[in-house]
Amino acid sequence: MSSTEQLVSGASPGDQFYRFLRYGHVLRSLLREFLEEDFLRQVCRHRLTRSQFCFLKLIAANSDLQVGELARAIGVSAAATSKNLDKLERLGLVGRVVSSEDRRAILLSASPEGLRLVRDYERHKAARLAPVIETLGAEKTGQLCDLLEEVCSGMLTRVENPRETCLRCAGYYRPDCVFEKFQGECALKPRRRGEAEA
Repeated sequence: MSSTEQLVSGASPGDQFYRFLRYGHVLRSLLREFLEEDFLRQVCRHRLTRSQFCFLKLIAANSDLQVGELARAIGVSAAATSKNLDKLERLGLVGRVVSSEDRRAILLSASPEGLRLVRDYERHKAARLAPVIETLGAEKTGQLCDLLEEVCSGMLTRVENPRETCLRCAGYYRPDCVFEKFQGECALKPRRRGEAEA
């Protein structure tokens, strides 16, 4: 009996199914808490939320981003975007200027301190995680990544309402990303202003 037939018949899907869910949840919580929250507190003297740091990272990756583009990419309202930008601007992490080409457009850019914060966060994360990856070795790491990509792709094929833009990789974009076909263009993909307009 297949796992789908087991679920339909009311039978338990089996130990491997729950083992997968267990370790999937553990990995998710470790990545979210250990990496994002703890590391952000260690490198940032400001009290930023994960959402605010995501805003900063997106702005740092894309110079001269417009406020409307940012709101669409993050998938939040204009009011929530403005509130988060107000805080980032008060802290001196981002700046807003009126476009010289279109006075209705407000362009965003990360300040030197904002860029430094994003760089420090990534360096700190790499320094803490590199030993874990090195312990696994290249072969196991490659196998794990292949399996994770396969699982993620399988899950994304079943998403009924795909997002307009994708933020799932947190900005670790690859040109051959397999998830773009399921979720749309990566919102954290670094791009130049001319590419965005085109």
